[in-house]
Amino acid sequence: MVIKPSAGREPCRVLALADDLSGAAETAVALRLPGRIVLGPAPAAPPAEGEALVLDLDTRQLPADEAARIVGEAVRGAAAGTVLIKKTDSLLRGNLAAEAAAYARGAAGLVIAPALPVAGRTVRDGVVHLRGTPLHATDAWRAESLPVPHSVAAALGGLRTAGVPLGAVRSPRAELTVLLRDLMAAGLRPVCDAETDADLDAGIAAALPLGPDVRLMGTGGLAAALGRVLSPAGADVPSPRGPLPPDRPLLVVVGTAEPGAVAQIAQLTDAGARHTALPAARLAEAGPPLSFPVDPHGVTVVSVGNSRGILAGSARRVVAGLARAVAAVPHPANLVLTGGETARRVLDALGVTRLHPAGEIHHGAVHSRTDDGRSVVTRPGSYGDTASLLRIARALRPVHPAVPGGQPVVRDDQPAVTAAGSVAPVPPPYASSAPQGEDL
Repeated sequence: MVIKPSAGREPCRVLALADDLSGAAETAVALRLPGRIVLGPAPAAPPAEGEALVLDLDTRQLPADEAARIVGEAVRGAAAGTVLIKKTDSLLRGNLAAEAAAYARGAAGLVIAPALPVAGRTVRDGVVHLRGTPLHATDAWRAESLPVPHSVAAALGGLRTAGVPLGAVRSPRAELTVLLRDLMAAGLRPVCDAETDADLDAGIAAALPLGPDVRLMGTGGLAAALGRVLSPAGADVPSPRGPLPPDRPLLVVVGTAEPGAVAQIAQLTDAGARHTALPAARLAEAGPPLSFPVDPHGVTVVSVGNSRGILAGSARRVVAGLARAVAAVPHPANLVLTGGETARRVLDALGVTRLHPAGEIHHGAVHSRTDDGRSVVTRPGSYGDTASLLRIARALRPVHPAVPGGQPVVRDDQPAVTAAGSVAPVPPPYASSAPQGEDL
């Protein structure tokens, strides 16, 4: 089957693979096709024609060889004729080299386009730039244990690649298709430069005529380009049926050390949300989950206190403790989960295995529904401006006090129902309300 990027062609099925949950959700909404997000890596029923299955393989924090094994198994399980796209981190983090090698194995070819123009992340001469600055000249990898790669090719390790410069990307479609075919025939994987969405569209338009045995790999920007080809003009992700339950509390779980998260939390608390920062050391301990006050009718924010920092090697225990604390909340709260690791661990603790994408509140802030009707918004820790969390809260709770005419403000000296189910005053904050833990 040759996939033609033109209107009126028969629908195809899409399998998208992601290494964390926020990336999976971003991909699902970008594809603009009916479908579901499955919290893998367990096998899932394949997508039907015209649908997308997005698998969160949960490999971001795994050893490289284990991540590669999981990616290889997911690819081998794809039905013939399925369009495959592998979502990668726009900052080149994670097990990129190992997963790319496993993903490329057995394919007729692999086209790579890691730009994300909507977030100011572009690729020129094979180098990722953040708002015009080369990635390796920024502090975007400050929380990573390895040195930042100086190019996409370096991040891909031993995978044989060839750069496709902007001039070639912007050449006539037929010429770019021939170039991609020739590079793949020589055993090379094209890495396409891109500075705009139109550049990503050009890469997709040139790659799809090569057939589904040529796989795609890139950010949510590439998934969006694929969605613009595969879905009808103007289409959006169909919203799950049924209104949002009006009486559920909204629980915002902040699991990121991004500096902007502090200001985002402050905007919510200024609007009347209740905030508790749980001590990292306590979260990392074994034992019963920590409890925290939850406003059963309003908005509650919980984050990880960082005044004493997180000990090296304890970040995963901290986020596991945070997830257990959230799962212990007695109310079936709607959730806002920042950071892919936080989102996955919280939903695992709640027993959620599948999400149905409903739309996007702002770029990267994806609104989904669970099978039992719970509303869940996932967002990468590094995304969003200062008003991000407030915008999400307004979208989910339009009668929140941040909007004129909303409910009364709940102050920190008023009682609230705790996660253990009793009524208790809010404990004093743990020295600092700033969050801790990169993309926890």
